[in-house]
Amino acid sequence: MRVRSWRRSWQERSKMERIDLYSRFTISCIPWLFALSWQGAPFQSDIRHAPLPLTLGVALLLVSLAQCLLSNRNLSASYEHYLTVSVFPQRRLLAPVTLLVVSVGLLAALAAADGVHGAGLLLMTLNAPMALVITRVLLVPVRRFLIESLFLTALITSALAAAGVRGGTLAGVVPCSLFGCVLVLISVRPSAWSMSVMWQAEQARDIQARLAVAEERLRFGRDMHDVLGRNLAVIALKSELAVELAQRGRPEAVDQMVEVQRIARASQQEVRDVVRGYREADLSTELAGARGVLSAAGIECAVTGDSGEHLPAPVQSALGWVVREAATNVLRHGDPRHCAIRVRVTADAVTLQVENDGATAATAGATASDGPGSGLAGLRERLGALDGSLEAGHAKGGGLFRLTATIPLGDRGWPEADSGRPGRPGANGPLGAAGSGGALGEGGASGSGGALGAEGLRPGTVVAPGVMVGPGPGLVEGRR
Repeated sequence: MRVRSWRRSWQERSKMERIDLYSRFTISCIPWLFALSWQGAPFQSDIRHAPLPLTLGVALLLVSLAQCLLSNRNLSASYEHYLTVSVFPQRRLLAPVTLLVVSVGLLAALAAADGVHGAGLLLMTLNAPMALVITRVLLVPVRRFLIESLFLTALITSALAAAGVRGGTLAGVVPCSLFGCVLVLISVRPSAWSMSVMWQAEQARDIQARLAVAEERLRFGRDMHDVLGRNLAVIALKSELAVELAQRGRPEAVDQMVEVQRIARASQQEVRDVVRGYREADLSTELAGARGVLSAAGIECAVTGDSGEHLPAPVQSALGWVVREAATNVLRHGDPRHCAIRVRVTADAVTLQVENDGATAATAGATASDGPGSGLAGLRERLGALDGSLEAGHAKGGGLFRLTATIPLGDRGWPEADSGRPGRPGANGPLGAAGSGGALGEGGASGSGGALGAEGLRPGTVVAPGVMVGPGPGLVEGRR
């Protein structure tokens, strides 16, 4: 299941990387497309076929292609800057700005030499700021980009007006220059924003998974602390008491060490209970976990029927393992899209049914080929201990695989469920007895909550005949 989950995670990340690569490739193609179309089209009819106009036009085209190269070179750095991965080095804008000024100068010179007609001049005006603004739009906020676009428009218009462009052609320069900048704004920036949102969602999923692992570790550590913390404190206190009694030649030292041995063995058993409870499968938890795992894998999962919270603990544990193994098989075998989990509880039996589509012809053989103690064979052993049964195979209609587990309830004497979490020390633990027979032996006076609380014993508490807790860190001998 972990391999399958890792594989799906890797596939999702690979898909994200392909989308990111496609987005960057598309943006990098935009300046080349505009340079070859808007800068090259006027050569056919709009540029006057004379040595000087053709020379200026070719020079302007070469400068535009150089701008495209610089734009592609800076695209990755500007993209990372927008995604807040790194900071764009501003010195890399020096060359594109210089080429923009050169291209505007060549365009003005071409217009001054009367080498291009109105329509061709407007097309070249459209292309002039494209390469630079594709990089710039990812580096600054929208408001500042619009202000810079107005400045570029004013620069181009002023240069062409100084070159002698007048009338409707000069009036058309303003919207053409602004159109190129706005076109870049509405095409490049939304694409980068979409990729930013997708990567943030991917990072959020990774962080959520890490937090879930950390939370589970904290829970397990808290349970272990609850079990061992007080017991170890009692062991330390009784060992100190036994040492002092032994130094005085008191025979009660042996009794105290016997009590230490008993508490140590009880603590060992409680640790085993914590680990066992940590590994036990709970039906409602497993149902929620299976639905979450399958949904995360792109499989629509529907859980219907009884939640099973009132079922006996052994029945819940066995059915929880069935849900866990069934979810694993759904992920491992076939190509499912839908999965249905149904729990039906009656007075005589409880039935759990897991059904999924996308089952191949080898699914039944694959799920039944596990060795003893694992897979469906292991589930049959677990259910057999409760007189239950397990059926697995293809359902009628084709393409459906159905797994059905049944456990009879009847009038069996099921053990009562513990009131607390599995493995937590309860009222029946070695620290739960009050008065005599408690963890501190004869004379203990710590109440029903255990012989030693989280704050330790109060000064003056009698812990053995003739021995009490002193005001300091040690023990004192009292009056008989």
